[in-house]
Amino acid sequence: MTDVADERNVEELNQEAAAKEEAEAGREEINQDSPETDGAAEGAEQEENQEEDACAEETPETEEGKEKKGFFSKKKDKKEDTYKAKIDELQDKVVRQMAEFENFRKRSEKEKSAMFETGAKSVIEKILPVVDNFERGLAMVPEESKEEPFVDGMNKIYKQLMTELENLGVKPIEAVGQEFNPDLHNAVMQVENDELESGTVAQELQKGYTYRDSVVRHSMVAVVS
Repeated sequence: MTDVADERNVEELNQEAAAKEEAEAGREEINQDSPETDGAAEGAEQEENQEEDACAEETPETEEGKEKKGFFSKKKDKKEDTYKAKIDELQDKVVRQMAEFENFRKRSEKEKSAMFETGAKSVIEKILPVVDNFERGLAMVPEESKEEPFVDGMNKIYKQLMTELENLGVKPIEAVGQEFNPDLHNAVMQVENDELESGTVAQELQKGYTYRDSVVRHSMVAVVS
């Protein structure tokens, strides 16, 4: 019986020793595996840190992108304002040029009209002596000769000439019996006349004419003193 008990104790001791060896072996494996686990943990931590760094780096880039976008937007708005100001300036210049052209056109028409009137007056002034000669010649015809064909023809030519001058706007200035007007009359002498008041035109020595309400030639008159 004692031998059997000793054998069992030996077996139990052997089993315990084997269990201890297995336990120690397992511990060694665990210790060997620990560096890998730590490395993995450290790798994971590094990856997390890299991700955080990446996020931290992305944030300034995003803000910088926004700043760039805002800068380009402001630049675009500035260009649009510049173009608008340029367009307004050009439109204002066009309006001013059109106004200047309209003023130039009106001024040119006035100058043209003035030049035409000046030219017409010059021609009329040259024709008036011919009219004076017609009047003098007809006034010298005797009463008995006024019905002659030649005299009648000359009288008709004179009337035609005066009609054409009147159609052009040439009119004789009224003088005899009118109050002396220095704008229309040119007094060359004074006369005594009991029938007319002082300052009244008593005699017309040379007929005056107007052209479109402007004097071409003043009437040469004698005024009552």
